[in-house]
Amino acid sequence: MLYIGSHTSYLKDKQLYGVVEESLSYGANIFMFYTGSNQSTQRFQIDHELRDKAHKLMKENGMDKDKCVVHAPFIINLANNTDNGKYNFYINFLKQELNRCIELDIRKLVLHPGSYTTLNREKGIENIANGLNIALKDIEGASVLLEYMSGKGTEVGTSIDDLKAIIDLLDSEVYKKVFVCLDTCHMNDSGVDINEIDKFLDEFDEKIGIDKIKCVHINDSYNPLGSHKDRHANLGYGTIGFDALLNVIYNKRLEGVPMILETPWINRNLKDTWAPYKEEISMIKKREFNDYINKEKASDLL
Repeated sequence: MLYIGSHTSYLKDKQLYGVVEESLSYGANIFMFYTGSNQSTQRFQIDHELRDKAHKLMKENGMDKDKCVVHAPFIINLANNTDNGKYNFYINFLKQELNRCIELDIRKLVLHPGSYTTLNREKGIENIANGLNIALKDIEGASVLLEYMSGKGTEVGTSIDDLKAIIDLLDSEVYKKVFVCLDTCHMNDSGVDINEIDKFLDEFDEKIGIDKIKCVHINDSYNPLGSHKDRHANLGYGTIGFDALLNVIYNKRLEGVPMILETPWINRNLKDTWAPYKEEISMIKKREFNDYINKEKASDLL
């Protein structure tokens, strides 16, 4: 079965119920959201009535809560511990986000591993593993999905070997709670040829195990292979291409893995801005590219 959805908005007035409504309007059967700002730690209290109402709507529409994911805010950086106060703050905030996932009963949390900045990659990897060991030690019923990164600056998690190194340092009980989220744009920009996805999956399976992949972010890229940047493009309007992305989405070894769109919203002359997810999900289901933006106006993309 295909589990396809997109990033959605989690707003104070409707919260999780609004996420479900928005996702259904796109023709999605799963979703991803932040429990607050993606750039800060500001959070509002979870409304249990809206949560329960959301889960009822999900059940009525055949949405599987176990295939839906939350994304942690970008501000969390477990890779650098030069400021011990900040490092402990990030660990504690990660715990808080995991507990919010449990409270919302959407229990997979995607996390950017972090950037080592003034340290080195080896130390950054050690810090990430240590932070996860602390944050997840007493957490029951939620998991962290380490995202595959593009390689901007001093990012960690830009290769299979990076992710394996982190996972290998986890305590045995924490190991069971840590998985991986692939991202096709990040993979392309890190140097992975998406046209050779099976070769990549062979290596991943050998070094980590395919069962550790619990989510894939489906994004085209504005950047050439190995550029080590991170600018998502709409499906079929980037350097990866629609057919290559379809081969990821419908890859037999990824069957049942949630596929989440994070493609840019469309901007028409700064006046008409809209989400592309309904059109992109339709294309994916039909397995047919539809030039709904019009390539001649590709510069209209945000």
